[in-house]
Amino acid sequence: MTTVLLVDDQALMRMGFRLVIESEPDLDVVGEASDGAVAIDQVRALHPDVVLMDIRMPGMDGIEATGRIVAEHPSSRVLVLTTFDVDEYAFAALRAGASGFLVKSAQPAELVDAIRTVASGNSVVAPRVVRRMLDLFASHLPDAADGAARNDLDPRLRALTPRELEVLGCIAEGLSNAEIADRLVLSATTVKTHVGNILAKLGLRDRVQAVIAAYEFGLVGRGD
Repeated sequence: MTTVLLVDDQALMRMGFRLVIESEPDLDVVGEASDGAVAIDQVRALHPDVVLMDIRMPGMDGIEATGRIVAEHPSSRVLVLTTFDVDEYAFAALRAGASGFLVKSAQPAELVDAIRTVASGNSVVAPRVVRRMLDLFASHLPDAADGAARNDLDPRLRALTPRELEVLGCIAEGLSNAEIADRLVLSATTVKTHVGNILAKLGLRDRVQAVIAAYEFGLVGRGD
């Protein structure tokens, strides 16, 4: 059974999400919160598998709450709700550690599929969408992709082998494992192994975090 915590400042929205989620035999809503601070307390008490998090709330917003939850309770994964498919708030939530985002206008089937995907350890948002966000909101990242940064590899990347650096660059372009395998002339299994090693060495949760990290480390830059 996958347990879910609902976080939204509107009681009617929480009620609607609860009705959809609890209609599924493998999903269970274990709690609700009306702001980010209460959400953190609820995660601490309930240890939900997935936190369905609204972004814009009074008091502590969903972005700050997401960062706190991811840092303090890594077993609880956050799925953010947003108004638009590509906006600054969704991008900030991904940077804070959310495993994906979903627009509030999504169909019920999309909501439950997204919850299951996040609970399984995967990301909902495609790396290509993250790439588009980075192109739009690159000014919100440290200016690490200029020439000086490229000449001095970020120390955090030194744990990676040359091949893993290549794979990380491909991930940052939004390529799938199959596409990376074709480009680097590797087997899909080998690429999967490299991706797992990259995430483990850099302490990243998923491919979305890897895309953002590649930009922050200066491995790739806007428009690459």
